[in-house]
Amino acid sequence: MTAGTSDPQPLAGFTVAVTAARRREELVSLLARRGARVVEAPAIRIIPTHDDDELLAATRLCVATPPDVVVATTGIGFRGWMEAADGWGFGEQLRACLGRSELLARGPKAKGAVRAAGLAETWSPASEASDDVLARLLGEGVAGRRVAVQLHGEPLPDFTAALRAAGAEVVEVPVYRWVPPEDVRPLRRLVEQVVAETVDCVTFTSAPAVASLLAVAREAGREAPLLAAFRGPVLVAAVGPVTAAPLERRDVRTVQPERARLGALVRTVVEELPARRTRVVDAGGHRLELRGHSVLVDGRSDAR
Repeated sequence: MTAGTSDPQPLAGFTVAVTAARRREELVSLLARRGARVVEAPAIRIIPTHDDDELLAATRLCVATPPDVVVATTGIGFRGWMEAADGWGFGEQLRACLGRSELLARGPKAKGAVRAAGLAETWSPASEASDDVLARLLGEGVAGRRVAVQLHGEPLPDFTAALRAAGAEVVEVPVYRWVPPEDVRPLRRLVEQVVAETVDCVTFTSAPAVASLLAVAREAGREAPLLAAFRGPVLVAAVGPVTAAPLERRDVRTVQPERARLGALVRTVVEELPARRTRVVDAGGHRLELRGHSVLVDGRSDAR
């Protein structure tokens, strides 16, 4: 029996933390079905800004003076923008303006949202990376061009600053924002569990979730031991490079799927966690697997 292949519950015996806000239940279910004990600690909340003056102003500007380039960074964000414009009564005008723009979609979800709006993307990077979108724009030249950037929960200062430095007029379109959870107690408990190494793996699906967990740890005076645990035995699984970036900058190595999908993230955990955190001992004719803080005897859970 090889963990992650023929084993129907390859994560049995392991404790995996989920910090996601969106689709949290789906991720929890995927992990639990593979045998993991799941700790839920939502690190952020998503706040739509359909009534936000800033979004309304950016949308009106795009309708009045259509952008030369539009960057769609997320599916949920682009759909939210279209829905907000429809609610304000000028969705058709916005779509008509965007239809005349060079439309870049950062990844498949953004591409799907663009097409669902009746539009067609000009280009989308196979890497799903904002850096590659930026490189293409800078390579084309953006001096004197108006570039609308749909934000994905937080500002993109490096992205927008590089465009402005290259001479672009940048219109930032903030469709929704990330804010801390109303109840931070689960996050505080997770910090202590990571420091105590009673959690085997922590999963992240957004960079703001990483920032939120680090902020809670910092407030508790536990950021250094948290990072030490992440650099040591606790596996960190990120859905993609954008999510992983805040940790990689702190010398924390992460594992990531080739494509930024929840199912792919779970498969990566299944492949990596048992290989890193399992010890096998043969005793008295029985196979003992030490997984996390549990023991499996001949493939069955004996203790937790």
